[in-house]
Amino acid sequence: MYMQTEIMFPPRVIPMLRNACGPEWRRLVDKVAVLEETHPESLAFSLMMIRLDGCLECETDSFRAMRGCPACALQTVRRFRGKERELVKLYQAALKDVQVFLASRTPPKPRKVAAPLPPCPDTGRPSVGERPTEAALRARAG
Repeated sequence: MYMQTEIMFPPRVIPMLRNACGPEWRRLVDKVAVLEETHPESLAFSLMMIRLDGCLECETDSFRAMRGCPACALQTVRRFRGKERELVKLYQAALKDVQVFLASRTPPKPRKVAAPLPPCPDTGRPSVGERPTEAALRARAG
């Protein structure tokens, strides 16, 4: 009885939009639907739909959300007042935004692995826990 609702347009809905518009739209949907969710073109399609659908303003208890993302997205594309070519231009603008964002990100730095703790001076076994302070080491030694 409960709808599966997401907060933002999910890529799994892309193939469901294939017949919502004309041939140029169908070609776009066919191209993007087979890509991984993390592919820039798939991200761009989702971004375009998030903008068109108004996902950022959608409340989980709203009528729109209760109907589900597929119904909302399908209705949005079918009721789009511009021409089909304008939808494709919106996609191209979203793709450019995604590419600019991805190009501006610096790859994460590799994490430094901490050096292993020295063995316990009393037992010779590997230490567990925090490293002893210099003062604690001097106190033990002398």
